[in-house]
Amino acid sequence: MTKHSKLRKEKGKVVSFLPTGEYYYTKGLKALRKRELSKAKKYLSRAMDLEPMEPMIACQLAIVETELGNFEQSNGLLHFVLDDLDPLISECHYFLANNYAHLGLFKEAFKHAKAYLEQDEAGEFIEDAEELLDLIELDSEEDLDELDEQDELIALQEEARYLLEGGSFEKAIERLEGLIAKHPDFWPAHNNLALAHFYLGEVEMAHQVLESVLEKNPGNLHALCNLAVFLFYEKQYSLLRQLVDLLRKTYPILPEQQFKLGVTFALIGQYEEAYRWLKKLHKKGFDGEPAFYYWLSHSAYFSGRQEAAENAWKHMLKISPEKAGQEPWASKKTEQLGYEHQPASIVRRMNSEYEEERLFGIFLLSVAEDQKKVMSHPDFCDIESLAFRERIYLADVLGIPVDPQLKKESRISLAHETALVLYRKFQPIGTEEAGLLMLWFTVFGELAEEQCRLKNQAAFAAATEYMWRKLRGEKESQTSLAEQYDLSPSTLQKYIKHVRERL
Repeated sequence: MTKHSKLRKEKGKVVSFLPTGEYYYTKGLKALRKRELSKAKKYLSRAMDLEPMEPMIACQLAIVETELGNFEQSNGLLHFVLDDLDPLISECHYFLANNYAHLGLFKEAFKHAKAYLEQDEAGEFIEDAEELLDLIELDSEEDLDELDEQDELIALQEEARYLLEGGSFEKAIERLEGLIAKHPDFWPAHNNLALAHFYLGEVEMAHQVLESVLEKNPGNLHALCNLAVFLFYEKQYSLLRQLVDLLRKTYPILPEQQFKLGVTFALIGQYEEAYRWLKKLHKKGFDGEPAFYYWLSHSAYFSGRQEAAENAWKHMLKISPEKAGQEPWASKKTEQLGYEHQPASIVRRMNSEYEEERLFGIFLLSVAEDQKKVMSHPDFCDIESLAFRERIYLADVLGIPVDPQLKKESRISLAHETALVLYRKFQPIGTEEAGLLMLWFTVFGELAEEQCRLKNQAAFAAATEYMWRKLRGEKESQTSLAEQYDLSPSTLQKYIKHVRERL
């Protein structure tokens, strides 16, 4: 897109600029050649502020907007050039054709590609424009009517999407239902209709729409992704786990589908998978959308990639500076209090699909500053959904009498007392300390199933810390840890062996 014969020829005419206008124009072109698109946009926008009637600046800024994926902004600039500045810059028609094709408005793309070929018979983009026309395959009035219908369909879908994003869910449903009545096989409208119902709290209707889509169009990726998000927020973790397994085996080809899959994994807390897809897109040059950098940053941060998260967020702020303060690590400011003093964090863990995280959540409740505040949280878990061992643990934490034999069989005393040993040494509980305790509850889950007879809580705590530090690449000798936990080296070695075997 940066190749532009007429623009290059015209560049020498920019001698009438004020020095500051020429300065920013030159810096913008230099940044564009280096593919520093955000800088190019900033400099060219400044140049246009100073020289609003210079068509070359507007054309170059339009090219940058296209490269950033801002097709509508680019179109506005190109129409401004043709309508108000210089109707003879034929390349504007070619760029408009490309932009409209990206937006799916093929009738407009066809019209501008034809205008370019008619206006500039020896233009630099002749072959590209002819190839674009071949792709559109418009040969008759019947085809023209079909493109009219496609353009209307896309325009209606965009209108419904804006209503959804603006929170006008009922109006969006009205538009989408009208669209589906005319085009029953237009699946994006069905998927957005499901979202609109879900946002309104009409969960059953949302599921019915998705079921209908998947029945008529099996494997529809957007429907499967939306279903995963619904199941996550409804805490239907058993069904979600099956669907996640299916999505992990899915390899979409289109960038838009890869983006949808990556964002879905991020939304349901599968950050490693989310980062894999979003990073893959980033390497291919998929950028420009604030949402892309937002989720790339979040998935990087929550999968332990701090530097990558910060770099993605810097790009995010260049496009949407109003998002400052919403970075994923902003929550770390509250961690100074520790997770044990954050009811929402405790509740989230107790609602997890993973046993070790639910056990960790119950432990956090046991050391919480205000247990009543946690219990009264609107999202507090359904106790009946907890596993037997977890219910025994929760009852014991809340001071509810528990049959001694059941308590012994569930081995919750070992789980809790070992966690307490670690907590006394590592508090308050932040992100790193949470990883240590999660490691212990993971080990405990295996031990409880095997009915292991070992029961030295300090030794289990020391062995867990040893393995935790080793996994993090930290050096801590067994001798030193044995002294800290008042153990003999041989006892610690024995317990380390048991912990290692269960990881």
